[in-house]
Amino acid sequence: METRDFAKNMRKLIVEAIYNSGSGHPGGSLSCADIVAVLFNEEMNKSPENPNDPNRDRFVMSKGHAAATLYSALALKGFFPEEEMKTFRKIGGRLEGHPDMKKIPGVDMSTGSLGQGISAACGMAVYGKRTEKPYRVYAVMGDGELEEGQCWEAFMFAAHYKLDNLCVFIDFNGLQIDGEITKVMSPLPIPEKMKAFGFNVVEIDGHNLDEIRAALKNAKETKGMPTAVVCHTVKGKGVSFMENVASWHGTAPNKEQYEQAVKEIEANG
Repeated sequence: METRDFAKNMRKLIVEAIYNSGSGHPGGSLSCADIVAVLFNEEMNKSPENPNDPNRDRFVMSKGHAAATLYSALALKGFFPEEEMKTFRKIGGRLEGHPDMKKIPGVDMSTGSLGQGISAACGMAVYGKRTEKPYRVYAVMGDGELEEGQCWEAFMFAAHYKLDNLCVFIDFNGLQIDGEITKVMSPLPIPEKMKAFGFNVVEIDGHNLDEIRAALKNAKETKGMPTAVVCHTVKGKGVSFMENVASWHGTAPNKEQYEQAVKEIEANG
């Protein structure tokens, strides 16, 4: 499947899952869909036939509330049936509101509390370096997540141990649950701070597939330091009434909104 179609199908599964559950986080799930699509459909060595392969690439959704994005990619790659997306956040189902590595094949780290995912990703990366494993570690973070102090401890760790097998994507959409990141607790300027913390930094349009691919190539070619890809994105990307609206951070669409969302994703995909 072409990655543009893969991303479109991810978006449809995301809004369907959140609509069916009546809860979830559509805004930030849609904003990072293109990044996750390239990783799962093109980049990572990660197979549903052997989800626990010790040499597989690792993926950590550090902003765990965007679980629907991860689940949609896993479903499309065959880690579990797409039909199961309808059980998202429902009692008795295994697709909880935040990823659970003990229940869901393909989930490499349980996340939820912001800042803990990137810390775990650093641990995976340092182990890979010390044991000379061939895998790479990819993490997706939110810009609001950068307000957590633990993130910056993890960044110091990554640079200190020269984790060039770690690539961190920062979903820079400018909004969090309480509004604009600059008004809540500004982490800006993000590229300059990541450089100061010892990262190779690439700044891209997080919805441009070619720029995402080029950033991944840059990361693999960079030695002796971790890479941070600062992705300029749109909260709620692909659904007009959700785009750049903070209230869609954690609001489920009603039936009419869901149907409109699917039509727009189909038309714009």
